[in-house]
Amino acid sequence: MVEERPLTIFLNGQEIVTAMTIGDYPAYLALGFLRNQGMLGAGETVLGVDYDEELETVVVRTDGTTVYEEKLKKKTRTSGCAVGTVFGDMMEGLDQVELPEAELRTSWLYALARQINRTPSLYLAAGAIHGSVLCREDRPLVYMEDVGRHNAVDKIAGWMLSEQVDGGDKIMYTTGRLTSEMVIKCALMGIPVLVSRSGFTAWGVEIAQQVGLTLIGRMRGKRFLCLSGADRMVWDADPDHVAEDKGKRRSDHE
Repeated sequence: MVEERPLTIFLNGQEIVTAMTIGDYPAYLALGFLRNQGMLGAGETVLGVDYDEELETVVVRTDGTTVYEEKLKKKTRTSGCAVGTVFGDMMEGLDQVELPEAELRTSWLYALARQINRTPSLYLAAGAIHGSVLCREDRPLVYMEDVGRHNAVDKIAGWMLSEQVDGGDKIMYTTGRLTSEMVIKCALMGIPVLVSRSGFTAWGVEIAQQVGLTLIGRMRGKRFLCLSGADRMVWDADPDHVAEDKGKRRSDHE
């Protein structure tokens, strides 16, 4: 069974949140969470990330002053597994998002689905967990998992921040539902394409259309639904000539 444990995230001297997580990549999770919450600005320098396993805390130190009392007063419990939390206005910063006119080939989608469905993971071994994969064209780059899909995405955001990786030519593939929170995080990370084997929420689709994000769900075998941003798609693969994926997969409802 998957084990979960608390992780308390500090920004400089201020406690921000305690998250339930499987405990891996705490530095990436903290950096990504703070970045996606708008608490780490683009021009801010991260001086260090200190993780204390015994105290179950991670402290992100920056060269700026941390004053987020007003932002922390407004807290939204999201629909994410393991109870996601968004501080401040959920839509804050989206009006400044300009996603690139990236290309998305259907051949890449089919190739990614086959590879990801066959990749050894906690998701396949135990269930009760979600995975998110950062991809470029038809190649998975980074696979992160957690009890909440929001945590898995935040870990990828932290990795991107640490490695100075741009999201403009990337695809985010997730096992979870395409909710408003997932779309917002992906847009703020600068990633123009979000793909899932699961379904959509109405607000998730509405926000994707608002920011120009390509949103693809129900990606199973040869079929998928695109409810936003279909103008990016290049239909270069005939589904009749795509082999059926016989790889092991678990139910999306676990």
